[in-house]
Amino acid sequence: MLKKIGISVLSLLATSPCWAQDTDISSQDDDSKTVIRIGGFYSNSNSSMDVTNPILGNDFQIDFEEDLKLEKSQFLPFFEAFYHFNDKHIVYFDWKQLHRNAEVQQITKPFQVNLDDQVYDIQLGAKIKTTLNIDIARIGYGYNFMQGNNYNLGLSLGLHAMFIETGFEGNIGACIDGEAFDGCGATPTNRMIEESVTAPLPDVGLYGDYEFYPGFKFTAHAQYFYIKLDDLKGGLIDVRAGVEAEITENWHMSAAFNFYEVDIDYAQKATQANLDVANYNLYYSFIGPMLSVSYHF
Repeated sequence: MLKKIGISVLSLLATSPCWAQDTDISSQDDDSKTVIRIGGFYSNSNSSMDVTNPILGNDFQIDFEEDLKLEKSQFLPFFEAFYHFNDKHIVYFDWKQLHRNAEVQQITKPFQVNLDDQVYDIQLGAKIKTTLNIDIARIGYGYNFMQGNNYNLGLSLGLHAMFIETGFEGNIGACIDGEAFDGCGATPTNRMIEESVTAPLPDVGLYGDYEFYPGFKFTAHAQYFYIKLDDLKGGLIDVRAGVEAEITENWHMSAAFNFYEVDIDYAQKATQANLDVANYNLYYSFIGPMLSVSYHF
């Protein structure tokens, strides 16, 4: 039911206002510069998905961390690259990863879920292993429209792509056309079900930096977008603020705090005409600190 909706998703230069400013604005001798940054972020995640109560038929949100026991806090890698082709223009790419899985011995909240055009039933007491893998990639362009001796302000446009894999493995019943809610999946079998989606979310953003002491900069960015197209709708918010320190001319270190939130809703059409099961809706957010080192050349 969920077909891969190819998307590349970018974002605003978020993480790095320093991109365009990794060197003093006053010394704009270099027309081009490349910045490579690697680091990690400590993620406190909150994720949920719309599902349906198999007995009452009403929709509710199942929480991946509370109900399905996925790890809430993790230290995860990220990568960023920026190319400044003069003092005002930047192109950038970044990537971060959040892969998790967990096993529940006995489900306490039974639910039905619509994956890949098939309705599945997970009953009370079932043993289930859950997988939620999310990769976030961004590519875009930034323009520095305001500059001074110790500050910079820019606007970014880009694509923000989330590659999402949702999976369940264990005692799962498949709903057959003609069955009612309370009879669906009455004989569960050991099986694995999964859905892979690439969610398309273009974005616009604002970024800036301010050198408050020689070699030290405050950097920040904020980006937002909402899209509604055919059967897909979704929105994202990405906000980051931190400090970057110049260790040497080429090596810099930075510490920042990041908030990221995305809500994706894909209207699905179940083959079972008599079953009314919730659309595929995934809510995901994380908040936490980020540490990185960058090389400028």
